[in-house]
Amino acid sequence: MLLLREKVPANWLPKVLAHLPEVLVDHAHLERKAATTALNLEKYRDLYPRVGELNAIAIEELQHFQLVLALLKQRGIPFGQPYPSPWISGLMRAVRNGQRHQAIDHLLCCALIEGRSCEKFQMLALELKSIDPELAQFYASLVESEGNHYATYILMARGIDEPEADARLDFFLDLDARLIREANPLPMLH
Repeated sequence: MLLLREKVPANWLPKVLAHLPEVLVDHAHLERKAATTALNLEKYRDLYPRVGELNAIAIEELQHFQLVLALLKQRGIPFGQPYPSPWISGLMRAVRNGQRHQAIDHLLCCALIEGRSCEKFQMLALELKSIDPELAQFYASLVESEGNHYATYILMARGIDEPEADARLDFFLDLDARLIREANPLPMLH
């Protein structure tokens, strides 16, 4: 179960449905970034024992990146430039410095990104069933993986320092709720 305190704004789904090619390009970039982020987390000393798990996440995210690239090619959509997400940038600006604090915060930001992906992929899978069954099936196939990554990242943060991770999760859930309400004019997943 996702620990989110705010629903996705009502205008998000119609906006992304009206701009699916752009959203698919954005999705490809998100999967690529998710893979590199999983590898980047391996720099933290507290996560050295979890390198195997982080590698597995990175590989799975790269596989998702390949799947989205294949969809782009199949649909004749050119792979284009990424655009920064104000929501993700807002979360990442709150990451503290200091090896242990930074690791916990970074993991929790990753958890929320994966959690929001899980939530939004479910919404897309349901809504696309009658519009684009192939794309609906694709998004449905990613939901479990995103949910697993969400839980894994939270457990990794708690494995470093459970009371600190829980306090910071509370902070980041409030931040997420505030950021998700801010208008984003671009059609993107996050």
